[in-house]
Order: sequence, then C-alpha cells, then structure tokens
Amino acid sequence: MARKVSGSATIRDVAQLAGVSIKTVSNVLNGYRYLRPETKERVEDAIRALDYHVNVSARNLGRGRTGAIALVVPALRSVYFAELADAVMQEASARGLTVFIEQTNNERERELRVLDGSYRSRFDGVIFSPLALGQDDVGLFDVNFPLVVLGERVFDVGADHVTMSNVAGARAATDHVLDAGAKTVVPLGLKDDASSSSGTLRFEGLRQALAARGLEVDPRSVIGVPDYFHATGAATMAQILDRGVRLDAVVAFTDTLALGAMSVLQDRGLRVPEDVLVIGFDNIEESGYSRPTLSTIDPGTRLIARHAVAALEERIGANVDGIAREEQRAPRQVVIDFELIQRQSTTR
Repeated sequence: MARKVSGSATIRDVAQLAGVSIKTVSNVLNGYRYLRPETKERVEDAIRALDYHVNVSARNLGRGRTGAIALVVPALRSVYFAELADAVMQEASARGLTVFIEQTNNERERELRVLDGSYRSRFDGVIFSPLALGQDDVGLFDVNFPLVVLGERVFDVGADHVTMSNVAGARAATDHVLDAGAKTVVPLGLKDDASSSSGTLRFEGLRQALAARGLEVDPRSVIGVPDYFHATGAATMAQILDRGVRLDAVVAFTDTLALGAMSVLQDRGLRVPEDVLVIGFDNIEESGYSRPTLSTIDPGTRLIARHAVAALEERIGANVDGIAREEQRAPRQVVIDFELIQRQSTTR
C-alpha cells in the first residue's frame, strides 16, 4: 500500500499493514502484555513505517477524560511557585497530560471556587496549593473529583497531600549556622497573620534548634511578613537592624527573603558571610547565582511535582474506571525529604 503522508495514518492503516486487527493494534498501543513477540514487532514496524501518532484527544474522549489537569497556586510571581509549576508541567507532559495554571492571589473566594465543583467539567483533576483556607475549612476538601493538595496551610484533609519537611529543614538550617559559630540568629519569614503556614513550621524548627543549645530568639527580631518577596525581605531586614539587633546569622524561610535581606546587610556595611551568615529555604535557581551564592534548604521541588502528578493520575484512573470512592485507597500524605545546600553565604 502507498505510504501515508507523515502523521496522517490511522489505526486502521496500521492494522492493515501489519496484517492484524484494530483491536490488536490498540492492545500494543496500550501496553497489553499478553501478545506474541512477533505480533507486537509487526505492529511496531507498521507504526514506524506509517509514522502513526495516537490521537490523544480522541482517545481521552473515549475514556471520558479531557487529558487536562489544573494546577492552582497562590502566585507565579513567587519564584518557588513558578519553578514548581515548571516541574509539574514537565511531569504531566511525560504522562500525556496538559496543565492549565491558575493563580488565586491568596484570595479566599478564589480558593473556594477550586473546591465547588466548577473545575470538574474542564479538568480531569486538580493539584491545589491553598493559602487562604485553613483548618476550619477541612470539610470543603471532601470533593467528588480527583484532588491532590500541596503545602501546609490545610491539615488532615480527605485528599492526597504532598508536602515538605519544613520543621526538620529549618532546624537543619539553624544548626548549620550555629555550628559555624553564630550566637544571635534572626528568623525571617514568620507570617504576620499567625496562620498555620510554612513560615510557622519553619519558625518552630528554628526555635527547636536554638532551644537545644540554650539559646532564644531576640523578640525584637521577630517581625511578621505579609508575603515572601525580595522587597519584603529587604524591608524586614532593615527594620530589624534599625531596632538595634546585633545579629551574626539570618535564617530566612524562603530564598527570596534571604536575597532581599542580604542586599540590605551589604548596603549597611555588613559582610556576608564574614560578619553575618545567611541561609534560605527553597533552593530556587537564583540562589546559585547571587553574590555571594546563597546557602539554602532544597525541599525537593521536583519530587513534590512527581509525587503530586503521579497521585493525581492514579485518582483520575480510578475515577474514569468507575471505582467507588470507598473502594479506592485511602488518602496518603507524602512528606518529601530535604537537602542542605552549603554555598558561599555560610562558608567562612
């Protein structure tokens, strides 16, 4: 038979060239294991010869799927969430999924809309990082569509939950600067709304490390922050210095806060790391290119994305196959381990 124009062949053409049924071609495409090797080889040869490509949209439609998932994050202006989004898109693409991203800007009403079912018709499932919702809203997460929750804002939700080692990571960061000789450690990143957020957990890790050595946080250095942007780190560091705090280390709860703080320290004539040690959290790409380069806690962003997409895909499969919710596996919480990355900002 004449060779089809690249990309225009159909599954019927593949079956005809290979001398098998359409069902057999479908079994090869879907990875069916119980096929004779010679049959599988003939079908694969025909696929290559015809440059056949699966019509993903048609296949998903037949399965009752859109082939799209939603990633809902507070703000892509946050470097961490931008890098997380990139990691999620890469993981999803490897599974043939398209990702649509929405920002909530930490607004409660926008986060509530994620859970009200309006996403269900457009997406097969949702990966959701809430900030405005809290423990009192746990019941709202009992939804009838595939959902994976990221972060620390909501605890004990009835959905798969992927998070990071916030307390242990911050404690390791604090131990690191204490081991390097620091005595007065300034925390940077406690949220000013007293919420159960990553900042709260990271502050607890810092407090534990100090307490284990008989040290305390100077109360003048505890200033709540509204967000985790560079400018906030700079402004907060300036306030701490203006209060007369004589510090020799900063443990910032995000790299962006650390980078902002480091710029102010240097502007005030304090050398990093000679006078003040600085360590951040998140291991964003920028932290490896600052001057000096920034020590940080790597929370495993790529692994967070991988586990979140894999968990969502499993839930989507169960949802499409009509498996009753009570017959599906129980929701799981996955806590990703961290790595301390030592760079110039804590190396004397």
